[in-house]
Amino acid sequence: MVGQDMTQTAVAASQSRSLQVFPELEPVAPVSPRRPVTPVKRTRKRPALAPVGHIKSTMMSFGTMGQYGDLLVNYLKARKQTFIDRLHWDLPHTEGMEFDQYDTPQARWVAVHEYGEVLGGFRLLPTTAQVGVYSYMLRDAQKGLLDSIPQDVLFIDAPVEPRIVEASRLFIAEDVPASRRMQVQNVIMGQMVSCTREMGASHVIGIVPQVWSRWLRRMDLDAVPVGRKFSIDGVTSQAALFNALKFSN
Repeated sequence: MVGQDMTQTAVAASQSRSLQVFPELEPVAPVSPRRPVTPVKRTRKRPALAPVGHIKSTMMSFGTMGQYGDLLVNYLKARKQTFIDRLHWDLPHTEGMEFDQYDTPQARWVAVHEYGEVLGGFRLLPTTAQVGVYSYMLRDAQKGLLDSIPQDVLFIDAPVEPRIVEASRLFIAEDVPASRRMQVQNVIMGQMVSCTREMGASHVIGIVPQVWSRWLRRMDLDAVPVGRKFSIDGVTSQAALFNALKFSN
């Protein structure tokens, strides 16, 4: 009984701490039963899941990348322009492309593009992935394998679950004008939901920049914080978990 009480106290303390450090991502409590939520959900779902104008999105894998010409190459070049050239992160790169140990055949890359120009994107990796000593970014950070991410990045043990995938390298290209950034954000999140479900998963875990938290809430995402805020090269971020089935019909 004493051990159970101590466990419950520890869980409560962890939840309390997470609420204090990341209130922006707390799901909004429904004012009344689900009835009024349905129309709001549809209006947010439609722009998120459908391409806007000529913006398209493509999920690529090692098995399908040959179907899309230079799209994967352009996507990796856009990652370099964002994370290395603009944010000055110390990451591997060659021939203008950024990559790391998680860009394996187990990964899926999603590029949001228009007329061949990559406007943004992200990477998805199953939390069951394993290549040598590496698994996925958050788990490896917790195990002390990554110097760039603090070992206490998560309040919880990093999950190893077929139903959970990790999203990483989330970005919008710098030259996307302010007037179109919301469009690109909508397509990115819609595809994150769609691709997660296509991979047979229901939840996404990942590090998001602090500035994205307000956007996540605006899109009515069922997201919760799972780690403390920290900074990487001047960018404040935090690990979060969200339910990709939020938008299911």
